[in-house]
Amino acid sequence: MVTRILFINPIGTSAFDEPMKKYLEEHKRPDTEIEVVSLAKGPLHLEYYSYDSLVIPEILRIVRRAEKEGFDAAIIGCFYDPGLHEAREVSSIVVTAPCESSLMIAASLGHKFSIIVGRKKWIPLMMRNVVAYGMKDRLASFKSIELGVYELHKDEAETKRRLIAASREALADGAEVIILGCTIFFGFYKELQKIIGVPVIDPVIASLKYAELLVEVKKLAGWGHSKVCEYEAPPETEIKSWGLEL
Repeated sequence: MVTRILFINPIGTSAFDEPMKKYLEEHKRPDTEIEVVSLAKGPLHLEYYSYDSLVIPEILRIVRRAEKEGFDAAIIGCFYDPGLHEAREVSSIVVTAPCESSLMIAASLGHKFSIIVGRKKWIPLMMRNVVAYGMKDRLASFKSIELGVYELHKDEAETKRRLIAASREALADGAEVIILGCTIFFGFYKELQKIIGVPVIDPVIASLKYAELLVEVKKLAGWGHSKVCEYEAPPETEIKSWGLEL
């Protein structure tokens, strides 16, 4: 049975759509169909928390539209996981995001993990997510390589050099698994993993595989996001009568 997954680049540019589509196609299961979309307008990166907040309403609209169009899952493609819980609340399809997916996988592969980020600015919000996901005790450290989103593939040799150095520092902190803390780190994990000798989690692959798994168990066993408490959906009558445009 075909699984349809929508990957959302939650930024106001399609610059990463084609590279991300190609990367996802290389790692998806044969029975998975992937589509990639970005926002019609909005910030061109989410390196600031205010930018992150601005894109959530459109993410919710895209996820609800994806459900109506018959998608089995949506992936919110930013390591901040913007709108993840809100999207699960307003839809019934599987919704995953890079940080949560990466942490869940990393926690199964080793006792402690470290997260490598582009800039130290990103760390406080990501730390709040680590705490919210119940993984604080499994975190060895955060490491920053001090490169912004649009610099990560500008000079890949330099990015690799910094990733190797940061990973070795993380291993010294007690990390057994390394998580790359940005979706635009796509493509770096394999070589880095060979060099440092521990699992390196690519968040794009992690969110894809987590989505495929959750869709499979939902189809086979009926295990979907519970609607009893945290993901209880708001009344559709309120959404419509208040003109919320979700």
